[in-house]
Amino acid sequence: MVSRVIPVEPFDLVIFGGTGDLARRKILPALFRRFSDGQMPEEARIIGAARTEQDAAAWAKWVEKALKEFLPKAELDKALIAAFLERLDYLAIDAMGDGGWKELKGKMRDGVTQAFYFSVGPSLFGALAERLHSFEIASSDARIVVEKPFGRDLASAKALNATLAEHFDETQIYRIDHYLGKETVQNLMAIRFGNVLFEPLWNAQYVDHVQITVAEEVGVGGRGAYYDKSGAMRDMVQNHLMQLLCLTAMEPPNKFEPNAVRDEKLKVIRALDPVAPADIVRGQYKGKHSYLDDVEDPASRTESYIAMKLHIANWRWNGTPFYLRTGKCMKARGSEIVVHFKDTPHSIFEADAGSRANVLSIRLQPDEGIDLRVTIKEPGPGGMRLVDVPLDMSFADALGSDVGHVPDAYERLIMDVIRGNQTLFMRGDEVEAAWAWTDPIIEGWIERAEKPVQYETGSSGPEEALMLLHRDGRRWRDIA
Repeated sequence: MVSRVIPVEPFDLVIFGGTGDLARRKILPALFRRFSDGQMPEEARIIGAARTEQDAAAWAKWVEKALKEFLPKAELDKALIAAFLERLDYLAIDAMGDGGWKELKGKMRDGVTQAFYFSVGPSLFGALAERLHSFEIASSDARIVVEKPFGRDLASAKALNATLAEHFDETQIYRIDHYLGKETVQNLMAIRFGNVLFEPLWNAQYVDHVQITVAEEVGVGGRGAYYDKSGAMRDMVQNHLMQLLCLTAMEPPNKFEPNAVRDEKLKVIRALDPVAPADIVRGQYKGKHSYLDDVEDPASRTESYIAMKLHIANWRWNGTPFYLRTGKCMKARGSEIVVHFKDTPHSIFEADAGSRANVLSIRLQPDEGIDLRVTIKEPGPGGMRLVDVPLDMSFADALGSDVGHVPDAYERLIMDVIRGNQTLFMRGDEVEAAWAWTDPIIEGWIERAEKPVQYETGSSGPEEALMLLHRDGRRWRDIA
């Protein structure tokens, strides 16, 4: 199966923070892959902008080194790399001052799509937006891309949105959450709304519960100072897991277009019930390199793990719990959405045949794919014995070798920015609604002076998180 690549219109993409880690690891490799697949037109240009004083040739060498570090050797065709580097330019710029802005204005072209990627800390978003406006650099239909965190609470999120809104319309602001660019996340919508098979069953009458897991093997590492000010709730639940929850639980939009999809996600967030303290488990990893060692604060009460039980107060999901968990230093890396359907209302088989229920698993990483477990008779003589077997579709196997690699989320999202498609980006009111739900939860455990429980590095998380499901007669799906 050959993928259909549609070239985008000519563009100027300015990457503020062009010498930063995100540009090196994700943005530039993603752009090279789109160029390699023929999606980037001849007239496209990528301009790096950062404080570092260097010329375009020096930055091009730095970019080439990044490509060789983060892409497989099989993709590193010398001629393609050379052609890609020809599209690069660079400018030393002072985000908080006036240096370099007139020069940037002189580099921007008329008649092409303009996009400005704010690959910098949120404290610089306002300064960059203000200078793009005051130096009359951005055109009326220019797009800006901002990375999370979008604030650290409702007040700061509102302030950030207001600052950006002073200079750019909401239709020009692209709040990027890379989870929404994953092929399997988009396939979740295709499964639900492109097949008559699932949507009639996608409700409290047939779904017993839903689990959403994002597990990481690594600890906080060199991000200790930042992470200890945010924790798993702010760093993962409020954005990544919230978005996965919304796509799983939302009503069918009337069409697959930006505001229709985002309207339905917003309804889910606003329908979330407050979470009782008994339905939240917070943890810190311990072991040879404990969380407290990594953040160098023996008194830290910031969580590296969180599990919670949520309820959505609407007709579709009344009574169906959603269990969310995310943590660092877990036994394995994995992200998935698991929909557990209810048992059949009546079993026609004898008790020794066993009882089984259908489970749909959407794997986001690693090995993106979809697994539907169905019940069949175990082969062989000896009566009727029921077993579960998977109908397994990994993208690499199902789509064949002709499709090449499964595109990285940034590849899809950056090209959507150039196209002007905001479907997979968060709207300002969506961000604020998520913080409005999150803030009382965080304030609650601060007021109660709760300390996170300890869990072993390389485990599945705290025992208390296992009990969160066990008391409901359920269990977490094992992290493979």
